[in-house]
Amino acid sequence: MNPQAQVTTLKIDEREMGAHADQTILDVARENGIAIPTLCHLEGLSEVGACRLCLVEIKGSNKLQPACVTRVREGMEVVTQSERLQRYRRQILELFFSERNHICSVCVVNGNCELQTLATTLGMDHVHFSYLYPNVPVDASHEWFGLDHNRCILCTRCVRVCAEIEGAHTWDIRGHGIESRAFTDFNQAWGESETCTSCGKCVNVCPTGALFRKGKAVGEMAKQIGFLPYLRTMREELK
Repeated sequence: MNPQAQVTTLKIDEREMGAHADQTILDVARENGIAIPTLCHLEGLSEVGACRLCLVEIKGSNKLQPACVTRVREGMEVVTQSERLQRYRRQILELFFSERNHICSVCVVNGNCELQTLATTLGMDHVHFSYLYPNVPVDASHEWFGLDHNRCILCTRCVRVCAEIEGAHTWDIRGHGIESRAFTDFNQAWGESETCTSCGKCVNVCPTGALFRKGKAVGEMAKQIGFLPYLRTMREELK
């Protein structure tokens, strides 16, 4: 049977609602106007559950689950807002800020940054963890774009949009833990990449200032991401 034909009933924040069996908690929550914070999620791209900001509570389980990759099931009861969840989300954001060198006042996307916006929304006004201050470079070898590893949160949006939408497979992630880095081809400088089409999709989907357009002022760095669902729909119709 087609999963879309199977209707599941569940509760999210005490509200009863229906959903298709192939939907995630995040899908259903957003359809019903319930906001759950995310950074790695982007409509039109596959889900990876990388940032863990969309963690929710599910009745009957002590474990928090990522809403973006957890499928709904019959009778499920979900909590998206609680003091426990807010505490965990703020801690996750603090870890993002402490792991790299995020200095909003001098960032090219100050005011247009999803990480910055979430920190404000969730009330993260300082960091409890020790800053690591890693010595990470900026790759300015591309004619039009730049990569600042200081701002990267390893959400893999660039990797997925390049592979799934553009089909170039230029980007990937190498290393482990604090040594993880986004890179192009076989760790070549971006400007020397033989697979990059210079389409700019990776720059457009980056939630921070890690990928940026050269020569753009702060006010011009708002990202344009509305093309993703449209492109995916058109490609599926052509199959």
